[in-house]
Amino acid sequence: MRNFLFLILFLSTTAHSQTNDIHWLRCISQTNNPRLDEAMQLTSQSVTPFIIGLPLGILTYDLIRHTTIDEKRKPLVALCAVVTCGAITTGLKYAVNRPRPFVTYPDIIKKGNAGSKSFPSGHTSSAFALATSISLEYPKWYFVAPTFIWATTVGYSRMRLGVHYPTDVFAGAIVGAGCAWACWWLNKKIFQPVKEIN
Repeated sequence: MRNFLFLILFLSTTAHSQTNDIHWLRCISQTNNPRLDEAMQLTSQSVTPFIIGLPLGILTYDLIRHTTIDEKRKPLVALCAVVTCGAITTGLKYAVNRPRPFVTYPDIIKKGNAGSKSFPSGHTSSAFALATSISLEYPKWYFVAPTFIWATTVGYSRMRLGVHYPTDVFAGAIVGAGCAWACWWLNKKIFQPVKEIN
């Protein structure tokens, strides 16, 4: 936990020494490719439907199939990770108070939605919270690969759209994965596997 907090503190201080950050952001966001921009907008917009829809879809499937209590708890742990991650990300945004790149640098064009402060990326943290939770609860390649490819693409989309620096995205991925791991670990510690009586 100490290492996790140290890493976030380190990233938040490096967020203000922006030379490399803005260089990489310009490389990613300033090439002219309208089709890629459109695809990245759709990817970015997919976060809210995915972080709510996927766990609820799995839970509905479990309820229909009458799976065990432990199986039904898995998508709830994923939802818990996403909510926890959202709270921590919001707190960090206001604590670090980093302006969006298009506010600081007029040559960065805003091509997507952007709400409050920049650090860390809320879209990325939510996507990685979901991807990590699903991967921990369902450790099969056909869950792990698609969810992490999607989460990584979300992070890239936030830079491509000019609304986040690379360090925002990197920190968001760490916060999301960290929250997911913490919720998964607490669930394992608090709830022992339940043996259901037939």
